[in-house]
Amino acid sequence: MMKRLFYIDYPQEHFEGQAHRYRCVFCKQETTQINGRLEGHLPSCEYRVTLENAGFECNRNSPTPHEDMADEVD
Repeated sequence: MMKRLFYIDYPQEHFEGQAHRYRCVFCKQETTQINGRLEGHLPSCEYRVTLENAGFECNRNSPTPHEDMADEVD
């Protein structure tokens, strides 16, 4: 199996009427939720399925950062 550090080469589209929000063309997940991770796409997403079929795997064991905690200080 192969892994990439980030999966950012998927086609994206704007959210209607929102200049700085993007989502995956296929599964409609927001780019901030995908966060460069293959597992950020829905399991049925064409992009994710294509890469998984090509031998790429999700980083299932990696922790998902919580956006609501991004500005907290240790």
